[in-house]
Amino acid sequence: QVQVAESGGGLAQAGDSLRLSCVVFGLSESSLAMGWFRQAPGKEREFVSSVLRADITYYADSVEGRFTISRDRTKNTVFLQMSSLKLEDTAVYYCAVATRPGNLRSRGTYAYWGQGTPVTVSS
Repeated sequence: QVQVAESGGGLAQAGDSLRLSCVVFGLSESSLAMGWFRQAPGKEREFVSSVLRADITYYADSVEGRFTISRDRTKNTVFLQMSSLKLEDTAVYYCAVATRPGNLRSRGTYAYWGQGTPVTVSS
């Protein structure tokens, strides 16, 4: 059984940094990509960032230049370093794993999801 576990969320002030981590257990096949999505209260879950097996990265325009995704393939772990946090970054952040090709900005491409870790940014 595949399990996806996020950690690192919490409270931060605007301008601060936070680092999210995600570990995948029980995956019998290699992950094609790992990604982060977020869902703010009353809004749809949206793409944040993803990293391919070849370490190619993608970012949403709203986080480009502020967030950095990285992965440790040997440990099936992905990180999201979030800097210069803004109030609008407040959301529950979900880690996701894709094992088949597809649009990495689309939720439907990802087969496995974590339970989410909340991030709250205050002024």
